[in-house]
Amino acid sequence: MRTILYTIAVFIFLLSAGTTDKLTAQNARIKIDIDRTIGEVNPLIYGNFVEHLGRCVYGGIYDPDSPLSDENGFRKDVFEAVQGLNVSITRYPGGNFVSNYHWKDGVGPKEDRPSRMELAWNRLESNHFGTNEFMDYAKMMGTEPYFAVNMGTGTIEEAQQWVEYTNVKEGPYYAELRKQHGYPEPHNIKYWSLGNEMDGFWQMGHLNAEDYSKKAREAAKLMRLTDPTIKLIAAGSSNMRPGSNPMEWNRVILDELKDVVDYIALHMYVGNPDDNYYNFQSTPLVLEQRTHLVKGLIDEAMTRSNRGDRDPIYIAWDEYNIWYRWRSSETMSGTRALEERYNLEDALVIAGFLNAFIRNADIVKMANMAQLVNVIAPIFAEKDGMFKQTIYYPLQLFAQNVNGTSLDVFVDCDKYDTDRFFLGLGESQAQLEDVPYLDVSATYKENGEVFICVVNRHKDEAITTDIISQTGLFEGEFEVYEVNGPDVKAENDFGKTTVETVKKTNVKAGGAKITHSFPAHSFTMLKGTIKK
Repeated sequence: MRTILYTIAVFIFLLSAGTTDKLTAQNARIKIDIDRTIGEVNPLIYGNFVEHLGRCVYGGIYDPDSPLSDENGFRKDVFEAVQGLNVSITRYPGGNFVSNYHWKDGVGPKEDRPSRMELAWNRLESNHFGTNEFMDYAKMMGTEPYFAVNMGTGTIEEAQQWVEYTNVKEGPYYAELRKQHGYPEPHNIKYWSLGNEMDGFWQMGHLNAEDYSKKAREAAKLMRLTDPTIKLIAAGSSNMRPGSNPMEWNRVILDELKDVVDYIALHMYVGNPDDNYYNFQSTPLVLEQRTHLVKGLIDEAMTRSNRGDRDPIYIAWDEYNIWYRWRSSETMSGTRALEERYNLEDALVIAGFLNAFIRNADIVKMANMAQLVNVIAPIFAEKDGMFKQTIYYPLQLFAQNVNGTSLDVFVDCDKYDTDRFFLGLGESQAQLEDVPYLDVSATYKENGEVFICVVNRHKDEAITTDIISQTGLFEGEFEVYEVNGPDVKAENDFGKTTVETVKKTNVKAGGAKITHSFPAHSFTMLKGTIKK
């Protein structure tokens, strides 16, 4: 009898011990191994975009009639906010706008510049802001300029002449013209895209893949003969509508231009028109899926390439953002087009996009949020002031901090499945399984500094998480920065900042594990040290 009672007691003890272990195991886990690396994070993933659209330029960065502007017409309050984003590269002047833009209209004395019908966004273009004004602003920002040439209504000769105007020091006609315009030194613009969204039927001068490749190849030839040092970006797929074949477009242009271009540009806009929070939060994973597909196409094209010692082709996500509220015919045209207002759930999606860029640092070497001010933008301005939208804050945290080597992070947490849903207007459908509530990226620097970026997608619950170092030990304290708000629909406005970055209490570190509870509907950046 005693033997039986002892056996029962031991069984109960073991069962109790197992239950305790199971409760402990319910904590989510993030495992970091500084020996498991993906690639170096290129600072150019923290880029932005300035297009002649709505009030991005006029009434945004440039407003010479405003008392808030400097002597060059640049809004000082807007510029201060722009500086906070540490914008590494800025794309200009479009966008759909560029497919009917002729750069010569925007140089020289402003009183001599012609006003034109702007056909992409249905507004009058004064051309008072052009190549040299943008370059003045870019130099103030400390950003790398990235120009797009007109591959729609423009000619390959026009593209070559623009490179001559901006990059050749002296001698030929357009270099001397720049000097006459008050710029004795060349602008030395390194990055040039060969058109914009040329696969889209909405694009002025739309081409099929074969015809676009022919025109792009010949434009590239003339541009590189003018300046052999430039980097060229091909217009990748943008038409994701049902019935389109975006990956076939990418395959053709990569095959035709594999020895010509340095990047392929991809675009993606998502939204939440059905007000389904969990579907919306999964959308960065679709961007990641497309990244993997195009990476495979690049790898296949590189097997037949003759690039010599040049780098392989990389991916530039040179348009990405949330855009679905201002998509009607009325809100997509005119001087106040695309003035999207953002909330907390939008900010979490932006953090998810940035996590995806970090997790694919080996192939994604450039990204440009569209756009900088007023037009689907992190900064919103009116005549008497401005405010920072919710999406400003995750972008700021990443751009000011997250660099180094991307780590291959292991994440163990609860997951959910989505419904079948449209990613956004003009987009395809998606349905995802096993979407992790925790979306994670991490980077490591040789000085031991580590950044861990975590989106808790769960709308209602905090997730307590063990963060484990597989190689080396945590030491000191981890700084904690959190972007959150009272609910997922919380917005900012003039005089009201509901969503922003808040520095939380540091987490003490020591050993191979720290534990942190990530609040519901939040983005958190942890900054600390791993000692080998």
